Amino acid sequence: MYAITIPEPGGPEALVWEEVPDPAPGEGEVLVEVVAGAVNRADILQRQGFYNPPPGASPYPGLECSGRIAEVGPGVSGWSIGDEVCALLSGGGYAEKVVVPAGQLLPVPAGVDLRQAAALPEVTCTVWSNVFMIAHLRPAETLLVHGGSSGIGTMAIQLGKAVGAKVAVTAGTREKLDSCAELGAEILVNYREQDFVAEVRKATDGAGADVILDNMGAKYLDRNVQALAVNGRLAVIGMQGGVKAQLDLATLLGKRAAISATSLRARPLGEKATIVAAVREHVWPLIEAGHVRPVVDREIPMSDAAGAHRVVEDSGHIGKVLLVT
Repeated sequence: MYAITIPEPGGPEALVWEEVPDPAPGEGEVLVEVVAGAVNRADILQRQGFYNPPPGASPYPGLECSGRIAEVGPGVSGWSIGDEVCALLSGGGYAEKVVVPAGQLLPVPAGVDLRQAAALPEVTCTVWSNVFMIAHLRPAETLLVHGGSSGIGTMAIQLGKAVGAKVAVTAGTREKLDSCAELGAEILVNYREQDFVAEVRKATDGAGADVILDNMGAKYLDRNVQALAVNGRLAVIGMQGGVKAQLDLATLLGKRAAISATSLRARPLGEKATIVAAVREHVWPLIEAGHVRPVVDREIPMSDAAGAHRVVEDSGHIGKVLLVT
């Protein structure tokens, strides 16, 4: 098969489309013929040499894919050759074939194109596990999503809206904010021109956000705590703004607030399977009912993964950038 390899860390040109050995499924695994994958920020960090795959994972980048089952390994039930699926991966999505633990498979939702289904696993699992399983967002609460036009952001807006929350977003252009509004965001903050703490407080009569989904990390930590409501919950899922910051514990204590920080890739198989099962139970019906949809900016040939990485690094896209085989 062909796959994107990274012989040496570097810029987008470090991604090489070359022939590699076919993978084979083991106990509890299936082999998927990949139709599409999607680009995530973690893939860029891996390309740069800052985010190695967990032990035992494929060395190739790619944390999600869609395709058809080509082979079913020992001990797998409920899946058959030819089934159309999408999958959460620890790596290997930038390839023509990938081995997937059966617990990380999802059926392609009714009404969703097989290629576009590749845009779903990482964002739905990340948002559902953090916003709902950990932060317990409830109807009528306010959810603040940083990076609202990203893949994660576009999914968080839709899921927040679907459960009856009021959604606030930050983004850097009017075009991106307009796209967020079309998906259901009600509080729109241009982070280049406005202070999100002041804007969220103003829009909530001074209360603040009940849940914040943050991809920035250190840069936003203090202001995120300021923006939280009493009993608020901050879920940190990224470090685009750095890894170290000071925290005013008195403010956190005064608000009786909580901070969680998670990653998805290195979790044990059982934890991932639990999240995937919850997504299938709670999110898939919303997709099939038309309340939630994948947001895809563009499709690019997988052999030109370098071009796709340039698009994502330029941050001009809205939603997901797909790689198609």
